[in-house]
Amino acid sequence: MNRDEIMEIIPHRDNMLLVDEAELVDENTSKGRYTIKGDEFFLKGHFPGNPVVPGVILCEMMGQSSCVLLADKVKGGTPYFTKLDNVKFKKPVLPGDTFETVATVTKIREPFYFISTKGYVNGKLHVQAEMSFAVVQDK
Repeated sequence: MNRDEIMEIIPHRDNMLLVDEAELVDENTSKGRYTIKGDEFFLKGHFPGNPVVPGVILCEMMGQSSCVLLADKVKGGTPYFTKLDNVKFKKPVLPGDTFETVATVTKIREPFYFISTKGYVNGKLHVQAEMSFAVVQDK
């Protein structure tokens, strides 16, 4: 999926659309990718002279990529973060890095979806987290 196809699933737009491309590996696993260009809004103050992608932004990137798994469930609804657990930051993500995510559904209790996510740069684990989302139908 390209950015236009991803925007059909999640409501994020520039500057908050943080997935360049995504793919559904199978019904329970997705992968996403975002290349850090260096001019993103979140790098301007984090940190001047030593830009590092903030942890909360890495979690957002993993969350947005995870929502590809919910594509058929979000029609007529919006996926909302409901929980973020067991987050572990192992290495920084820097300008020029391509941040690749892998997300796997671990449990479904509609409208809640529980997903395990990992983020990599060059095949090395940089961050991992357990997330949950609620798909809320639009009114």
